[in-house]
Amino acid sequence: MPNICCAGQKGGNGLSAPIDVLIPLAVKDAGTLPAVVRSVRKYVKHPIGRITVVAPPRRKVIDLCRKLNCRFVNENAVLPITRKNIRYSSRKWERSGWLFQQFLKLSGDVLCKAENFLVMDADTVLIRPHVFISGNKPVFYCRGWSQPEYFRTYRRLMGSGRAAPFSFVAHYMLFNKTMLARLKRFIETRHRMRWYDAVMRCMDKSKPYAFSEFETYGNFLYAQNPNGMIRRMALNKSIRGGVRRISPERLRRLAGKYRSVSFHKRKAYLR
Repeated sequence: MPNICCAGQKGGNGLSAPIDVLIPLAVKDAGTLPAVVRSVRKYVKHPIGRITVVAPPRRKVIDLCRKLNCRFVNENAVLPITRKNIRYSSRKWERSGWLFQQFLKLSGDVLCKAENFLVMDADTVLIRPHVFISGNKPVFYCRGWSQPEYFRTYRRLMGSGRAAPFSFVAHYMLFNKTMLARLKRFIETRHRMRWYDAVMRCMDKSKPYAFSEFETYGNFLYAQNPNGMIRRMALNKSIRGGVRRISPERLRRLAGKYRSVSFHKRKAYLR
């Protein structure tokens, strides 16, 4: 693996560096999107460039993006493949769209203009201020547990085991375009095929959690320079029910303990 370091911003503490935002959206999460966008504009302590929503070309989604002043991108126009080309399911679950969304996130280097862009899951709302570049270093929000299968795939994909002793899965992450492009080039050189094909070949598709874009990118950076990033605890809280059911007062109470809340709809993955 090449010896490369994290690409940061020049000068200052990073707060003046503009970042773009990329939100892959499944139609099931359209109701949460306004709260996600509002939270980014309120709590991300960097100048926000362009917010791009990548989603199926549904009229209600396109109209919602226009209302929120977000750029809409048809998810079928991003890669040579679409979710229809992905077969990742069993009798009990369907994860093809989930995997395709990860490929869309890893396409941010061609979708975003700013050198650094923030990927947000469309079901996750920030409830506290967030900084993603500090002292010229990227800031990663992490947790202490993960899915073991993510790292089995990582070893097959990258040729080495996980580098970090913690998990990068936090429902949002800052990506650097240069580093992301290098990661994909490394995968393609090693496997002699397109990076997304290599991911699918390295996965055990009998397992419902077999690949993580966040673990892959985060461990790639950590392996190059463990001291080149800042780690903070994610402190995410999963909430049952829709975002409209949670009161502002409850959000204020949750913000005393958590940084973000996620409104997961796991049943969407079940058959």
